[in-house]
Amino acid sequence: MSSYRFLKYPALVAAIVCCSSCSGVAQNNTQSKTATTASDLSKVWVADQGNGTYKNPILYADYSDPDAIRVGDDYYMTSSSFNAVPGLQILHSKDLVNWKIIGYALDKNVPAEHYAKPQHGNGVWAPSIRHHNGEYYIYWGDPDFGIYMVKAKDPAGPWEKPVLVMEGKGLIDSSPLWDDDGNAYLVHAYAGSRAGIKSVLAINKMNPEGTKVLDEGVIVFDGHENHPTVEGPKFYKKDGYYYIFAPAGGVATGWQLVLRSKNIYGPYEEKIVMDQGKTSINGPHQGAWVTTQTGEDWFLHFQDIEAYGRVVHLQPMKWKNGWPVIGEDKDGDGTGWPVMTHKKPNVGNTFAVATPAESDEFEENKLGLQWQWHANPKATWAFPMASKGKLRLYTDQVPEDHKNLWDVPNLLLQKFPAETFTATTKLNFTPNEKLQNERTGLVVMGEDYAYISLVSKKDGLYVAYTSVDDSHKGTPEKEQLLGKLNGNEVYFRVAVDKGAKCQFSYSEDGKNFKPAGSTFTAVPGRWIGAKVGIFATRQDKINDAGYADYDWFRITPNASTTIQSKK
Repeated sequence: MSSYRFLKYPALVAAIVCCSSCSGVAQNNTQSKTATTASDLSKVWVADQGNGTYKNPILYADYSDPDAIRVGDDYYMTSSSFNAVPGLQILHSKDLVNWKIIGYALDKNVPAEHYAKPQHGNGVWAPSIRHHNGEYYIYWGDPDFGIYMVKAKDPAGPWEKPVLVMEGKGLIDSSPLWDDDGNAYLVHAYAGSRAGIKSVLAINKMNPEGTKVLDEGVIVFDGHENHPTVEGPKFYKKDGYYYIFAPAGGVATGWQLVLRSKNIYGPYEEKIVMDQGKTSINGPHQGAWVTTQTGEDWFLHFQDIEAYGRVVHLQPMKWKNGWPVIGEDKDGDGTGWPVMTHKKPNVGNTFAVATPAESDEFEENKLGLQWQWHANPKATWAFPMASKGKLRLYTDQVPEDHKNLWDVPNLLLQKFPAETFTATTKLNFTPNEKLQNERTGLVVMGEDYAYISLVSKKDGLYVAYTSVDDSHKGTPEKEQLLGKLNGNEVYFRVAVDKGAKCQFSYSEDGKNFKPAGSTFTAVPGRWIGAKVGIFATRQDKINDAGYADYDWFRITPNASTTIQSKK
């Protein structure tokens, strides 16, 4: 299977930028492109403070259930991707603070046919990444099918086809360990919704290749008494002890638990090594222990902040009496509290500031790595036109049984990149003249969602604002037509403010933006934060679809007022 950087199926993107005002007052804007590219530094969140320190979160985006490793002087991270495609984003860093996306381990979710339609909250759960015998391995649990593994010689790809290591319902959150004697083991948890049990951890022996389990497994820890909802285990060995790092107590409210034993099957001692304490960082847990080249220990974990998803923090870590202490131990009891700022890790050198891609000018013959589809894509959904600096998105027929966009697969989305930001896109829409109600637009997607779109009618194109609450329950959309468009070119924009308050707007000239609808409050999707992106749909079957050409997609601060040109 090829890496996503060798994109097999084209894609498109839309640009959204936050307006400082949606009052319709003229702004000092121009209509041409900027020299900005998708690889540029984020304009809305940079963790590196430029003075030898960093601030948390190091990634203000929904990289849920992160796991990371160091190989030589390089650090690699992956995270849960659930039903989003491509899956298993691979991020790279030289210093644990500055990260960039370099590829994906999954071109499509498997089984492919099953994931051809949206499977919200299913798919890739809590992966672990390891380096063994010169190869990179990622294990993850799909709660409906079992535990998979995929491997590669280069973390940027290509990655081999996934292997089903352990088949079964409710098998999740897997992490491997190759022991000193050559034996291989796999620790995992259970999803109560499928397995009928939860809050327990089990270990299976694997073949040395790590491609299949060899036994029925042994339960090594039961958290029901003191650590409800124990899950997400990560397996390590140090100084003769087997360590299992596992979050407990719930995603938004829990703590970081560590287990240790001299015997791989236990009994395991237990200790809480990090909790919220008197900080504002709720539920600090689930992540990765990494040791730098200079011998420092660090821990990457997430914090659930609702519509913004599970953002990633970096904590200093020290060992005390054979136990890790994560964060700052304010009262000396061995349980740390998370820090908001800290001196950067000592990796023996200083590296340039970097952030994951957000904006996209569509000047390459591939989709930017920040973008993911809502389901396994068709090749006909989108095509890049690098020679024109555009992405062409063809309308696709919505599923016959769809109730709203929750059921529509061809949504092209990216994570919210900061607490406040603006997204703006410029597009031209050419619908099929034989059809009505072809549509393309900019969406903020979650269990509640809203979007601004162009929709084709008999007498031309209309701007529409649409919203729906509880889309996962099949709630019908509410649409408001805002007026007829002069021509077929428009700028769409959404400004996201604190509390995930979103205000949509549009402009026909790139200068005067008119508000669309009232303020919409974004909410999470299923196990994920809200996302922002674009789509193109139609109601009818036809042999020649209409299309939208997206000129650029830009993420800027909310104070931004200028649309600049591209070189």
